[in-house]
Amino acid sequence: MDQVRLSDGVVTLTPFGAQDIDAHLAGEDELLVRWLNGGPSTRADTEEYVRRCTAHWVYRGPARVFGIRTGPEPVLAGTIDLRFAMPRLTPGQVNIAYGLYPAWRGRGLATRAVHLVCRYAAQEGASEGVIRVDPENLASAAVARRAGFRYSGRVTEPTGERLDWYLRALVPAPDPGRAATARSC
Repeated sequence: MDQVRLSDGVVTLTPFGAQDIDAHLAGEDELLVRWLNGGPSTRADTEEYVRRCTAHWVYRGPARVFGIRTGPEPVLAGTIDLRFAMPRLTPGQVNIAYGLYPAWRGRGLATRAVHLVCRYAAQEGASEGVIRVDPENLASAAVARRAGFRYSGRVTEPTGERLDWYLRALVPAPDPGRAATARSC
């Protein structure tokens, strides 16, 4: 598996893996369970999830899960994942889901992580980012808006759950070589 590493100097994203299991289990709280995980994680469930995540990275599957890391010796602060295929998405759309552990919330890290994965998703061929939020999850909706997503509407999911959809056009980061050439002309 090629090691993907995305960074803005404050937040670094790398594939979520076996080395993250203990930190993930220690960081999970009632908000992550409620808004993201759907139930408390067990070690066995998390190990299986990591196996599936690793397989998606190795085989370029439709899910790419990153650990959100920060600090001089990067510490796992949460996760952010991309789903390039799932019910209700149209071709070119990618779903973005994120969650931070309690000690790392309120610092702008999720917004930075969203910006990083948007550039990555665009380079992978996605043209539009989708963030689906429970209408009661005001913090997650605020991250979507700060990251440049616009409210699109409330959508009934195949499960019957109603979620607010936020959308943003994705544009690949400019090629630094081409930008330098264009400036020199």
